[in-house]
Amino acid sequence: MKVAPELEPGETLAARQGETRGGRIFAFPGGERGNALVVAVRCKGKGEMKVDLEPLRSTFSFACVDGEVRTTYNQLDVSGAEKNGTVSVSAPSTMTWSMPIGRGEPAQEEGRDG
Repeated sequence: MKVAPELEPGETLAARQGETRGGRIFAFPGGERGNALVVAVRCKGKGEMKVDLEPLRSTFSFACVDGEVRTTYNQLDVSGAEKNGTVSVSAPSTMTWSMPIGRGEPAQEEGRDG
């Protein structure tokens, strides 16, 4: 699992955390107003990781499975997504993970005009 997940076409990389075991805190720079913050996570190993994003005060958890590589993709289109921030990951030493942080156009919701 040496490679972090890729961002979607049209999204720009703001920061990347390579393969990591256990917890870590890292920063990402601000971006263009109106763009969403994108957080993709790839993990392997047994356990659950918790991801806290500041200053967005946003948190999500992701369960990982022993012997399986899992990936999740999260897009945050919220006020303050353009600001500098930090990612704080809490994860057990039994799992490895990697994560790019990006920025891109907010996804269009089904049934939403625009």
